[in-house]
Amino acid sequence: MDRLKSSSSHVVGSEFSVSPAPKVPRERSSLPEAVGAGPGPMPGEPAFSFAGFRLEADGTLLRGEAVVHLPPKELAALRFLLAHPGQIVTPMQLREAIWGNVHVTADSVLKCVSSLRVRLEPEECIQTVYKRGYRLSAEVHPAVLPHGVAPAGALPRLAIPPFATEFGIPEYLGHSVAEETTARLSNAHNPAVTVLARDSVFTLARHHLTAQQIGETLKADLVLTGTLRALPSHFRLRAEMIRVEDGAQIWVEDLLVDRSRIAGLESELVNLLAFRLGNTAAATTGPKKAAPGGSDKSLSQDRQSEGLSIAAVAAPTPKPESGSSRQEAYEIYQQGRYEWQTLERHRMQDGLQHLYHATELDPSLIAAKVDLVHLCVTQAIHGFMSPAIVAEIVRRTAESDFNAPDHAAPILPAVAWVNFHVDRDLPAALWALSRSAHLPHDPWITHVRAMFSLSRYRFAEAIAMLRAALQQDPYAPWLHSRLAWAFHLDGQAEESVRQTRHALALFPDNEGAAFYGAMILACNGEAAHAAELAQNLVKLSPYFDLASAVHAYALACDGRPSDARAILERLQWMSRERFVLNAFNAAVHVALGDHDAAIAELRTANQIRCPWFFQMLADPRLKPLRSHPEFVEMQSILPRMEAAAAENPESVA
Repeated sequence: MDRLKSSSSHVVGSEFSVSPAPKVPRERSSLPEAVGAGPGPMPGEPAFSFAGFRLEADGTLLRGEAVVHLPPKELAALRFLLAHPGQIVTPMQLREAIWGNVHVTADSVLKCVSSLRVRLEPEECIQTVYKRGYRLSAEVHPAVLPHGVAPAGALPRLAIPPFATEFGIPEYLGHSVAEETTARLSNAHNPAVTVLARDSVFTLARHHLTAQQIGETLKADLVLTGTLRALPSHFRLRAEMIRVEDGAQIWVEDLLVDRSRIAGLESELVNLLAFRLGNTAAATTGPKKAAPGGSDKSLSQDRQSEGLSIAAVAAPTPKPESGSSRQEAYEIYQQGRYEWQTLERHRMQDGLQHLYHATELDPSLIAAKVDLVHLCVTQAIHGFMSPAIVAEIVRRTAESDFNAPDHAAPILPAVAWVNFHVDRDLPAALWALSRSAHLPHDPWITHVRAMFSLSRYRFAEAIAMLRAALQQDPYAPWLHSRLAWAFHLDGQAEESVRQTRHALALFPDNEGAAFYGAMILACNGEAAHAAELAQNLVKLSPYFDLASAVHAYALACDGRPSDARAILERLQWMSRERFVLNAFNAAVHVALGDHDAAIAELRTANQIRCPWFFQMLADPRLKPLRSHPEFVEMQSILPRMEAAAAENPESVA
């Protein structure tokens, strides 16, 4: 729920400024360390590397630096196969290793291995041995390293904060160029660097850290900064590469693009980096072996620039010969992406219009379609748009790209969200998620995956997923906040409060930390503090109706029932003029002692297919309702969905 703000280097009055001179003393950042985010290595559990993957001791599976989500059962299967490399493992052995003495259906092992194979794609490292079992055919190496120590030969770690924008430059452009450069380098076929997670880098930039401090905090080797300046007929980007170890400026270059070709700036920058990063990587990590054919380039420009969009797949940046409509579509897409990521109600609506317009101008611009469905689902979760309308948009967008599976993959988590929450079709949702399981950590995709696990009451799975993502993206505010919420739903009150305080210490001005923090603290005896948090949040985001409901709950817990009822009445009046999501109103009524009103709110949430409905049924704040007959009936919906999925495994495979 952060608002993106422009950052700059070498610009007076900017949010942070780069000071590359190594001898200038620098103050340490006041931002607390992002510690305690993930579990430490488990005693006795070795780490392995195989087929381009690395399985950490804590169960995190990495492809390069990208986290691959792995549910607990598939993790157990992978660990057992890794412990017996090259050996035939029978289905019975796998069943015992995964489920122990628990009775499961005959095809449970088959389904588990099939799902694991999807997550390991494109590698084909699990073979089926006819009538005997399975064998891990990949070469396996133990890789036990102390926490924070990179393996030998690891690529240099690069951070790319938002680029500075001077007068005359569109507001969105500094963020867009940095984001797209991050995405293309991250998805390159033969990467020369490991690009650090965008959310953490941008968050540290918003906390006024210099480029070098960002690098030091994230243990990066290099930081790429840039400044965009408007000239009479061109835009100029001055790009600078800084070595974190000593603050030295390794190189600086200027890029000039015609104002009419601003959409090609990212391509120009990536092509430059393709050439520069080979030499930079060698200087940072030591000499590299020469490429085949005698070339000393560690990465060709052509291969490096084949990266994909920020959403994991996107149409290439328009070329001049593609026509003015494609150029315009791409620029409108950049504006739309920037606007909706502010998570401000009215700006998200502007972003929606921009993305719609971009897809109309250029139907082949997959990145705009991906962002369009991401935006719609996010608006539904925030209560800004009806789930029914969101479902219609997602279905229509997905249908236009299902004939291209690679393009459709990043849209599938949104399809799964519609299948589960709106259609109540769990097999279809599981199918969509399994077909997109290979996608690496992305803020939005991990968000949907975590919400899906929480709504199915697979709290341990959600907690493990969020912890794994935090190892890669340690300063992402929403990851910390959602982890606290996962502990809360799991009934781990003490751990949820601890994680809440940690998130608030890291991000005291973040809307997500305040939103979840107010609910959790009010539920655990800190109502006065919670009411203050929620009140400040409402002032900061006056059109965020869920924040008002959280404020009412905190006031009710703080012994101020009349103030809480006044907020509920105001929300009811507003619902006559526009859509208002009532997801958290039930908890307010419970705190006020009105159980019938709480049940009525849940009934409405069920009817409109509220994305928070199932999580509300598990919320400890609603515990007094659990003996109510209608509440019990609502609780039976999910088990029926799970039973339908279990009875039709072929529809999920």
